[in-house]
Amino acid sequence: MPEWLRRFLLIDLIQGMLVTFRTQHPKYINTEQYPEERPRVAERYRGAPRLNINPENGETLCIACDLCAIACPENLIVVGSVRNPETRRKELTTFTYDLSRCMFCGLCEDACPVDALELTQDFELASFTREGQIWDRQMLEEGPRPSPYR
Repeated sequence: MPEWLRRFLLIDLIQGMLVTFRTQHPKYINTEQYPEERPRVAERYRGAPRLNINPENGETLCIACDLCAIACPENLIVVGSVRNPETRRKELTTFTYDLSRCMFCGLCEDACPVDALELTQDFELASFTREGQIWDRQMLEEGPRPSPYR
């Protein structure tokens, strides 16, 4: 078929539309009903951070070494500590994690020598304010709140 006739009859457009309409059949459509059906998350997915707790004494595993804050390329982790004069060890006083700037790279998790900081598979991190994206020690120990849309 000559080129001018293909352009006049819009053959390429019709061929493209046929491909589109062929895949529009309901058996090819895969829709998740999100709040009711939970999506499968990949095993290596890194989501919401969590400070792990020692199951024996109920205290956080964090030794306030500040390695996670040093390893973080975004400088979003702030660790506050006080040295205990009796035990001569650092005790964690404050721990803040700014999720609004986090790129979930996992460098903080890898830098922790005692596996106190962990990136979980929780992905519902939305909040209505920027202040809601800054998690303190209590929120990190409790984990993310359940979604109100479940």
